[in-house]
Order: sequence, then C-alpha cells, then structure tokens
Amino acid sequence: MSVSTRRRHSRRRSGDRRTQEERRSRTQARLLDATMECLADLGWSGTSTTEVARRAGVSRGAQQHHYPTKMVLVAAALEHLLERQRLAYETAFAVLPPERRNVEGALDLLWEVFRGRPARALLELTVAARTDDELRPICRDLNERILQVILETFGRLFPTTNMPDDAVPTMLRGVFAMFVGLSVQHALDGDAEGHQKAVLAQVKSIATLIIPAPPTAGAAAAPDASATADAPPDPDSGSTVPLTPEGARP
Repeated sequence: MSVSTRRRHSRRRSGDRRTQEERRSRTQARLLDATMECLADLGWSGTSTTEVARRAGVSRGAQQHHYPTKMVLVAAALEHLLERQRLAYETAFAVLPPERRNVEGALDLLWEVFRGRPARALLELTVAARTDDELRPICRDLNERILQVILETFGRLFPTTNMPDDAVPTMLRGVFAMFVGLSVQHALDGDAEGHQKAVLAQVKSIATLIIPAPPTAGAAAAPDASATADAPPDPDSGSTVPLTPEGARP
C-alpha cells in the first residue's frame, strides 16, 4: 500500500470515529433530556427506561448500550441537569438589559429556574430519594451541589456585598431553601393567588439593601454620601442604602 493510500485510510478512519462520537453524543443527549422530561411529567415511580427510550426516539437496545440500568441513566441525567441549569442561568443573566443586570434581575431568573421543568425533575429525585434506598446514595448530596453552583455563580456576578463574607453562604442557603418551598407550592397551585410573587417581591426588596447594584457603563457619578445618608431607598430607581456589616445604617 502506498503512503498516499495509507493517509487516505487514516483520514477516513479518523472521520468515522468523529462521526461515531457525534452520533453517540447526540443519542446520549436525547436520552438524558427524555429522562428529565419523564421525571418532570411522571415522577420517579412513573419513569422507566422503556418510556425514556420511547421519548428519546431510540431503541431499547441503544438505550441499554449507553445506560444499562435505570440508576445509571438517572445518575447521568442528574449530572446533565446540573450543568444545563448552570449554563442556562449564566447565559440568561448575561443577556439581560443593563438595567436588569442586578440582584433583582438575578433573583427573577433564579425563580424562573426553580419553576422550570429541569428543576421539577430534580425535586422529584430529591423527594423520591427519601424513601428509596437505591436512589438515596445518588441524591444524597444533591442539595449541596446545587447550592455550590448558586454560591459560585453569585460570587462571580456579585463579588461585593454589604455583608460579612462568612454570612453570604448562610444567606444564600436560606434563599435556596425558600425557593425550594415556593417551587413546591407553585407546582400545586401555579401561584393562582399571587402569594409566591408577593414573597419574591419582599425578598428582592431586602436584597437590594445588602447587594449593591453593579456599575453600568455611562452611569452618572454617585451623589455626595453626606447628602443621601438618611434618604430611604427608592424602589423604582434601584438605588440602595448602604448597610454596615452589623446591619445598621452608617
């Protein structure tokens, strides 16, 4: 075989491997997305590998080739969901208009995440793991992992707050727990009475006091602090009243 023939065969094999890897990735993504849909729509008990394969549009043999058991499939779907949620949130925040790229906009987006189908799927796993001995090890640290994503994202978006650094994780843990509870209520009543919306409005009002709005391009110079120290916050302007670490006004 000539050198040029060997090179053609080598390129063909390399192209075949790339094509196979692409097909494999696409099939796995369909299966993981279908698992999320099943969990959100049918819950843990209603999710089966047969239904996942049907929704993904792949054969049972293909599903078993990639994910031999339901637990292997769910463990992979869990990782897929966490990364998908993180990327979706950061992308959505990045494209917000400048006037909404603040803590109020961030909380609005977080609430959208908690009301979404991926979050509902994660909630189904959390609840089911309480009484399922096989599922529990997979989900044991799920809440902590989600919280870690929130902490990392918050730190990048809002590096400066009016709180002691060691108080920020506790504050975010409380927000996380509250949003989980609100999302359970929303799944049941769709906020028909507006109660969850009212809670979110109060949380955003408090958040603007402890998390300064990030600077925006072309923003006007800040007024003299001595002239505004006693002024109450204007909820329509997005301005805040700085707080000391102890929570008192300077």
